[in-house]
Amino acid sequence: MTIAPERIHISPTAPHVTEPTHLEAPHHALNTRLSVGGGLDREHPPKKSGRPNPMAGLTNEEIEQIGLDLDAMRAEIMHSRGARDAAYIRRVIKIQRGLEMGSRIVLLFSRNKAAWVAGTVGLSLAKILENMEIGHNVLHGQWDWMRDPKIHSTTWEWDMASPAKQWQHSHNELHHTYTNVLGRDNDLGYGLLRVDEDQPWELFHLGQPLWHVINAMFFEYGIAAYDLELRGNLQNWNELSERDKAAFKAQAWAMFHKIRRQVTKDYVVHPLLSGPSFLPTLLANFTANAARNIWSNTVIICGHFPDGIETFETDSIDGETRGEWYLRQMLGSGNISGSAFTHIMTGNLSHQIEHHLFPDMPSNRYAEIAPRVRAIMERHNLKYVTGPVLKQAYQVYKKVGVLSLPNKEPGRTRRSVVAAELKRVFGGKGAARTKRHLPSTV
Repeated sequence: MTIAPERIHISPTAPHVTEPTHLEAPHHALNTRLSVGGGLDREHPPKKSGRPNPMAGLTNEEIEQIGLDLDAMRAEIMHSRGARDAAYIRRVIKIQRGLEMGSRIVLLFSRNKAAWVAGTVGLSLAKILENMEIGHNVLHGQWDWMRDPKIHSTTWEWDMASPAKQWQHSHNELHHTYTNVLGRDNDLGYGLLRVDEDQPWELFHLGQPLWHVINAMFFEYGIAAYDLELRGNLQNWNELSERDKAAFKAQAWAMFHKIRRQVTKDYVVHPLLSGPSFLPTLLANFTANAARNIWSNTVIICGHFPDGIETFETDSIDGETRGEWYLRQMLGSGNISGSAFTHIMTGNLSHQIEHHLFPDMPSNRYAEIAPRVRAIMERHNLKYVTGPVLKQAYQVYKKVGVLSLPNKEPGRTRRSVVAAELKRVFGGKGAARTKRHLPSTV
């Protein structure tokens, strides 16, 4: 296998593409609309909804200075990577594998309740570590500089339903490029949830409090379907070209084979090896996967949807400069406060702001730069969104409930808007039934 050359100066929006530094590159290597110069005449008008543009509070000079400051910070950290960082990731992988192996051995005797609890907790922690601090970060290319083919973004395959390469496309290339851009960043609700007032409301969103819980329970399969763009491809199947249909089918087969391997490992082979403990081991594996799914979903929603996090319109990123891209990452992300253990178990996505600024920086460095990033934001009167995981998660769940209903319109209540839409879709009977069950204050 050929390992990519060391990447010291890398595009923040395309961590697998080499490009010169901020000052040397006239345009982004992958996305030519992301320019380095020419930002001093940019305008930041209000959104079409009338809500203010999140960037309007800064001058163009201030925005470009933020870009220069962050580029300098990135260069400093990336040049200082070395043995300490390599030892960190190798130690985490060793702990994770030992924890998983030990837990699976304990589950061979899982008819004993204490053994079942110990094995299930250990396996849950091992799966979370593999998914968050190892898999997610390795696939971002954070450790490619080590030249270790066993810990490389081009060779790693993680313990998730979604094939690594499909996830890298939808996450690394699309989400990290178009963070919180309405209509471009599909991570804004994953096609299931309405999480911002500027997103259009549909009748489907009435059920999103339930969709959200189901998606959290089976998050790895939701991500796999999302990476495949399953809903959009099926809805528009007749409009797809033969080439696009063939590509979709190939990706669908890759996803199917990956899910089959995962299901066979967790729900067939391991339980069979447990012999008389088949059913307890089967339940333990299901529980561990559900715990991993719920935790990873919680970490992600806390990093993207709590109060105070901004969204952006598609038109606003045309001709976007490097400084504006950095600013969008800071305003479109939020952190989770907590202990060192919390940070490791979130894959250091508790430092979501820092991760979005530098997605291919080794995760163990985010805590180091977080105070400096916060200082830059506070110097420019920008809100550094952070808080305990329960607080952040509560804000998201509340938002999911509130935004399941349409926005208030002049002269119309939310209830009347829902009733009118039901009448349009189903006729008068469905609208009347819903109107009776909606709260009178809506």
